[in-house]
Amino acid sequence: MKKLFLTVVFLTLTLLLSSCNVNDTNINDFTPPAPPTGLKVDINGDSRVELSWNPNRESDIAGYNVYYNYSYDGKYTLLGTTQNTYFVDNGAVNGTTYYYAVAAFDYNGNESELSYDVVYSTPTPMGFNQTIFDYLRFPNTSGYTFTDYSVVPYDDPSTDFFFENYQGTFYLDVWDDTDIQDMGPTNDIYDIPYAPTSGWSTTKDAIAIVGHTYVIWTFDNHFAKVRIKEITPDRIIFDWAFQLVQGDTQLKIVAKDRSSRIMNKERLVR
Repeated sequence: MKKLFLTVVFLTLTLLLSSCNVNDTNINDFTPPAPPTGLKVDINGDSRVELSWNPNRESDIAGYNVYYNYSYDGKYTLLGTTQNTYFVDNGAVNGTTYYYAVAAFDYNGNESELSYDVVYSTPTPMGFNQTIFDYLRFPNTSGYTFTDYSVVPYDDPSTDFFFENYQGTFYLDVWDDTDIQDMGPTNDIYDIPYAPTSGWSTTKDAIAIVGHTYVIWTFDNHFAKVRIKEITPDRIIFDWAFQLVQGDTQLKIVAKDRSSRIMNKERLVR
């Protein structure tokens, strides 16, 4: 009898605990979660934008919906859903500016308002481990053009920069209608978010140093960045990124906090 009583008690407690599972819906819960915070662009890359945000504190969060639009205000379109606090937009088009927002939803289907952060990104073409050679010895493979992302002769009309080994000192050279600036040592090509507005080289060259990133202002008013990965007497190996939008200095988009902004109700229509 004692064993039977304990068994009944155990089964009763088990049923009570299982009924309290936060994953179960509550038909009386109509309260949406708070809007997610801390949305930011981690990587603005080649046809790719990586986003992350802070986790919501509610215990019944089931996931997050990620939205995009072509301006901050207006109707947002669902891009995808995730249970994580990060999302990768692999379908972004280079040269197109996207505004992103995130909404949290709970197990009852209640969805929050869109996040308040002003977060946008313009994906840029990128290249890795590109090689060009010393123009004094290999003139036909010493220049690079962002027009079609290709190696060209140093004196080709489309050349944006070229490599020079001048008596053991290495240079990145540009022509008179182009500007260049050494931005210093960086960890990778993503480190420089914006092109500078001043400080361009007056000699139309910059000493080439492994690990440094250089910003180039092209003759047709585009901005690019080049990070040197390796130098030998004959060649350099570099990564690059190019801004397709003419005159846009943004080489990596960073979030701006506008949490105090009064939301446009139209923005909540999805």
